Amino acid sequence: MNRREFLHHTVGVGAAAAAGVCLTPSLGASVRWPIGCFNRPWTTWSFDETLKQIKAAGYRTTGLLTRTKDEPFIGADATPEYLARLKQRIAASGLKANMGALRSRHDVPLDESIKEVRRQVDNAGALALTFLLTFGVDKPEEYEHYYKVMGDAAAYAQERRIKLVMKPHGGGSGASDEIVAAMKAVQHPNFKIWYDAGNIIYYTGKDPVEELKPIARHVTGFCAKDCAALKSDVMIQFGTGKVDFAAVFGTLKAAGFDGPIMVEGCKVGATAEETMANARANRKFLENVLAQV
Repeated sequence: MNRREFLHHTVGVGAAAAAGVCLTPSLGASVRWPIGCFNRPWTTWSFDETLKQIKAAGYRTTGLLTRTKDEPFIGADATPEYLARLKQRIAASGLKANMGALRSRHDVPLDESIKEVRRQVDNAGALALTFLLTFGVDKPEEYEHYYKVMGDAAAYAQERRIKLVMKPHGGGSGASDEIVAAMKAVQHPNFKIWYDAGNIIYYTGKDPVEELKPIARHVTGFCAKDCAALKSDVMIQFGTGKVDFAAVFGTLKAAGFDGPIMVEGCKVGATAEETMANARANRKFLENVLAQV
């Protein structure tokens, strides 16, 4: 760029800023998407140990994804006393929790399902979570019930400044066609997508990059795991499966995605520390890919 071109560019940017116009960054610019880690790899161990290992693996953010018999997280059965202790434990670990997994039932009366989901939204609020993650439903006869419950949940969560998101998980959230149908049926701006490229392969065998393209503009988070084939293991090291992370992230970048990325899968070791080392390696893998996107 010569001096005249530089001045022209500078004046143009200044004018756009003054007019309140948001300029799309160059696709050549580096991204700085935050990378966190879910608790899923450590469910064999206590949640306090999990927090310790996630911190040791170099993460600053965790997500409350996989419940255990001892940890209901934001479940409808979680007591106020449990939630208060959980919030203290997370804070004491030096981590921040950004997400809670929402469990909803769709073989019960609609008002009962809505009541249970609203209780979980309130529990997420008690923990100051930013996102609620839903998985869709598997049975076609439950789709309409699910859409109605999620429509109510999206509005109820928005009032509490919590974002409702759905991840690909087979059935009614299997791939882009099903996800688009769900978004149209729910019809609420507070119902977005957390993409999971590994699950696209696991549940459908389809290409995660091609399935991402129709919905990329609706993606506000990414669940990171790899997968080698339909119904194969997803608790593996990144780069050993068929997810093309660079292509997926490039597609997200072009759509204006801004994170977060949450590591869900890694090889579970014989010890919590061995699992931590694998989770750390997957974090570094993602950082290396992002540096080149």
